[in-house]
Formats: sequence, structure tokens, C-alpha cells
Amino acid sequence: MTQTEPGEDVIRNAVMLACRAPSLHNTQPWRWTFDGARLHLFADRMRVVLSTDSTGREVLLSCGAVLDHLRVAMAAAGWDSTVERFPDPHDPDHVAVLRFTPASITDAQCERADAILARRTDRLPFDAPPEWASMEVRLRLAAIPYHVMTDIVLDRDRPILAEASRLTEQLRSYDPSYQSELDWWTSPFALADGIPQTSLVSDSEAGRVDVARTFPSARPTERRPNITVDRSKIILLSTTHEDARCDVLRCGEALSAVLLECTLAGLATCTLTHMTEVAPSRDIIRQLMGQTGSPQLLIRIGIAPSDQQQTPATPRRPLTEVLELRQ
Repeated sequence: MTQTEPGEDVIRNAVMLACRAPSLHNTQPWRWTFDGARLHLFADRMRVVLSTDSTGREVLLSCGAVLDHLRVAMAAAGWDSTVERFPDPHDPDHVAVLRFTPASITDAQCERADAILARRTDRLPFDAPPEWASMEVRLRLAAIPYHVMTDIVLDRDRPILAEASRLTEQLRSYDPSYQSELDWWTSPFALADGIPQTSLVSDSEAGRVDVARTFPSARPTERRPNITVDRSKIILLSTTHEDARCDVLRCGEALSAVLLECTLAGLATCTLTHMTEVAPSRDIIRQLMGQTGSPQLLIRIGIAPSDQQQTPATPRRPLTEVLELRQ
């Protein structure tokens, strides 16, 4: 007899894989509830980084990424997902409810799920991605289903973006609340969340990346010394409205799709949100790209040398903290 609903083991495995999704400072601001037939996604407001993300916009971006990861994981387990976004008008933190139907499994779906485990946020400098024209087409196609705009930062505009990045970080260096949050989420004592020391870069390594958030410096290292300057391509994901919840959530879903597409192509990525957190920087990005949408995030894309040690995976919260099973 064909099973019409996924069992708890399927849900556990899919949620565990989905929670590899990226989030601001690896805060993992989500929680799941399975009622035996439907899987509910909620934003976890207790994990908002208030000085950095005062509106909770990046919580929704993170929830969008974990939502798309979940669909990928369920597809690889043989289940199609139907998503209803913001199903409860009285609960803004009830982000989505998913229902599942049995489906066949393809090799492409399994490879995409495997890409979830291979993806990393890599803050080191990159080599230029090869065959960029065809890759650009793939990335635009990946974002289209989510109604998200994709723009490429031209090489000639990169110095302007880099200067805006530098000025944004310089201003925030005088914000004690922001700096305190940054120190908290990069603490060497965190075991299940936050950014571990192995994922940070040294001052020397950071100096070779022109568009980046400034984190506390890691121990002195000189990884990828042959890449004297970051040669990544930078793409921008934007939405029509700045604060429309569904638009922001869908942008997070598009982020997931783009990152996995890059991983499948053997490319390294680093998501950048430090500039879109600040209104003046958003205005600079909007003018630079010549568009009227609301910039949500940037992604640095390139090649990480395969003959060197790769960035390790960041920790994740125990499944018991993020998933509730109800009968």
C-alpha cells in the first residue's frame, strides 16, 4: 500500500538536513512543528540579532532559506511539497505550512540534497569563476520561480561597492551594541550556533577581500596566498517591496536556490547582508544597479582552490531544539 503521509523519521531527517541553511551569524532563527500530516515553520524571535536586524527582516530571509532547503530534502526522500506562506493572519511568526504527496526521486534531486551538506559560507578570497556567462544564466533561472530580481555587479562598479562596504563597516565600528552582538555570535565557546573561529579570517586574509562584513579577527593565518585580491563575481538579489513579508521570505528561498546551484557547479559562495542592513548603503546599491527594487542581499561567488583545506562546516542546534513532533 502506498504511504500517503511521510513518517516521523522522514521528517526528522529532512529537517536536520534543511537546518544546514545559512542564517545571520548562524543564529538559526527557526523552529518546526509536525502534526502528523503537516509540517509548520515558525520564526524564532528569541534569536533575533536586534542591533543588526532591528526589523527582523533577516530572520525571514533565513526562514526562506531553510524552507527551500526543506523542500529539497523532502524531494530527495520521495515527497513533493506544497507550501502555504503565512497561513495564520493572527500569527506573523507562523511562516509556512507544508503538505506532502508521494513522488518519484530523480538523480538531480539527490544531487541537490547532497549539495546542502557540501555548501559552506567561505569568507576567504576567491579566484574568478570560469564560464561566468553560462553560470549567470543558471543563477537567474534559479531565482525566477521566487519572483526575485537578480543583478550582477559589473567590474567597473566594484570599486564603488567596495567603498560603500568599507564606509558601512567604519560607521558600525562606533556602535557598541552592534559590536557586542558580533562578539557574542563569534564567541569561541559556542557549541551549537554562531560562527566558529575556524570560519573567521585573519586580518591579512580579510585585507584581500574588498566587499565583506568586518568580523573579529581569527588567529594569524595566510590561507590562499596566491589569491592576492578577491576575483569573485558579486550578484544582488532584490525584491519589489522593502518590507513585504512574503517578498522577503521568497528572497530567502531564492538565496537557497542560488547557493545550491553554485555548489552543484563547484563554486564557493559567501552571502553578504551587512550593506543591506543600513539604509544609506541600500540606496547606494540601488543607484549603482540602476533599479527601483529593494536590495536584500549580495552573494560573492568564485573558486576556492581544491588543493587546499576547505572551510569546515559550522555547528547546528540539536534537532530536539528545533523540531516538535505532535500526535
